[in-house]
Amino acid sequence: MSHIIVVGNEKGGAGKSTVSMHVATALARMGHVVGALDLDLRQKTLGRYADSRQRYLESSGMDLPGPRYIDLPEADPSALAPGENAYDHRLSKAVAELERDCDFILIDCPGSHTRLSQVAHSLADTLITPLNDSFIDFDLLARIDNDGETILGPSVYSEMVWSARQLRAKAGLSPIDWVVLRNRLGAQQMINKMKMERALERLSRRIGFRIAPGFSERVVFRELFPRGLTLLDLKDVGVRQLNISNVAARQELRDLLKTLNLPGVEVKF
Repeated sequence: MSHIIVVGNEKGGAGKSTVSMHVATALARMGHVVGALDLDLRQKTLGRYADSRQRYLESSGMDLPGPRYIDLPEADPSALAPGENAYDHRLSKAVAELERDCDFILIDCPGSHTRLSQVAHSLADTLITPLNDSFIDFDLLARIDNDGETILGPSVYSEMVWSARQLRAKAGLSPIDWVVLRNRLGAQQMINKMKMERALERLSRRIGFRIAPGFSERVVFRELFPRGLTLLDLKDVGVRQLNISNVAARQELRDLLKTLNLPGVEVKF
């Protein structure tokens, strides 16, 4: 069976689609067959990223590895079992199609609580939760006291992941490997940054996730999106000498892939 990677949280602007496209493309460039789904049916940032990549490669005559992206198929009402949710049916059908030949299926979830997102989390073998390095985003994982130190209890997103874990346990499936990704880290050792680090470490032990370094805020990500490109494609499209920021960003992606420790993946790039 395909190893399913879900990228999700319940807040927009945390870099989910950027992480999704880079992880999926990195796996494809390392020789794995990767399928991709975007469950944000309104915005479809990952879907537009993949479509832009396809159009750019066709117009330039290039052939670069990348994920196989498909839209969720429409649900035929006559094909639904009694009481079956149409969204469940659409997601199940898409996963079944990709599972036929994909080593990995990456699912990008919307930045809100939806039925599709909830079901996708229960399918996750690996769950990646990008999180801006801010207590505003931390609030999705846990409620914290005014001192910025004391954790009062899990918050809405953590509770959803807990429910997904229970569903997998009842179905006899392997536990979710949950990785929280600290995104947009600042270079300076600020007090807020250190408080975030301590709070995440305490919470990780309490509710069971691993912490991974994410991507710093870089202009290159915004520049690559219109062409559907990733950091790993730069030399292929004519960038002979990477600048210091691009080299650092590639190292961040390499560190992320190593931390994820996905089955059968030897990180080489």
